[in-house]
Amino acid sequence: MLKIDYSLFIQIVNFLILLLLLNIILYRPIRRILNQRKEEMDALELTASDLQARAAKDSRSLEENVLAARREGYKERESLKGEALEAEKKMYQEATAKTGDDLDRARKEAERKLGEIRQGLVREVDGFSRELAEKILGRSL
Repeated sequence: MLKIDYSLFIQIVNFLILLLLLNIILYRPIRRILNQRKEEMDALELTASDLQARAAKDSRSLEENVLAARREGYKERESLKGEALEAEKKMYQEATAKTGDDLDRARKEAERKLGEIRQGLVREVDGFSRELAEKILGRSL
């Protein structure tokens, strides 16, 4: 059976001293380390969330820059297309004018040669008609 005497009080005092010593030596340092770890984890979580927010902001900025660059490229392409069309029209007009000049020169040259050939044919026709008349008449003209 349980006896209540002075040894019980000594055991209670021993237990309380043990609790006090364990609290000072073991529990407080562990709680302090756990609190420090929690504070470090909170700081790291805050840093991580800041970095994620910055990354999202940079990503949006990058997307906006890409879109702006694409718009600028499209405008530049359209501008170059317009310049190319103008250059093509100019080249076409120059080619048409040159072709017209070449065609006029060719026509004049053909008309000049045709005139020379006609004059040659007229002279030959005169000669042939004389020969033919001499043969038909049997005498020289």
